[in-house]
Amino acid sequence: MNMTMNRRHFSSALLGLSGAALLMAAPAEAQGPAPTEGKEYLRVESPQPPRDAGKIEVIEFFSYACPHCSSFEPLLSAWAKQLPADVVVRRVPVTFLMNAENFQRTYYALETIGAVDALQPKIFRAIHLDRIRLEKPEDIAEFVGKNGGDAAKFMAAFKSFSVATAMNRGKKSMADFKIESVPMLVVGGRYVTSPSQANGSAQALTVADWLIQKSRKG
Repeated sequence: MNMTMNRRHFSSALLGLSGAALLMAAPAEAQGPAPTEGKEYLRVESPQPPRDAGKIEVIEFFSYACPHCSSFEPLLSAWAKQLPADVVVRRVPVTFLMNAENFQRTYYALETIGAVDALQPKIFRAIHLDRIRLEKPEDIAEFVGKNGGDAAKFMAAFKSFSVATAMNRGKKSMADFKIESVPMLVVGGRYVTSPSQANGSAQALTVADWLIQKSRKG
């Protein structure tokens, strides 16, 4: 089953969370043979340095409009919380798929007010399970306010110059890594993997663990 969404193919099918999606990926070294370049992961054509010097950066490219990203979110969040101190996870909302600009602004506004962890799962659930229409900025701000966030602070951030700057930085990252489908993980600025490539969400994180080790060894 294809587990990515790209610029050309956007399915409206809603994917529920399976029991398997709630399992944490085991360490890569305990999973048998090493991932194969060209199969479970690809090498980036033009490697990019991390934003934080001395850190191994894992970037998730995603969209709130993507049901596969919604399914991947709880597993990725749990995995990210267990990473060592030299690894940092950064999320970049993409410029394609439905309502892209408002969803980009939504993520960066949540990041600005420190509400990603609290509200990101609720936004995914609202869109893909509860079928709540979060299309206009006012609709999203109202949802934020009803779900434990500060609607006024969210809207101020949504319209801010800093969010616009973050959007431009995200667009550059997409171009640098030639991102055309989601969810997609870039590890160490050098390697790309995804649930589709690795044949599953947990498997993708196992591959990411292995790529982190590979990046650490240089």
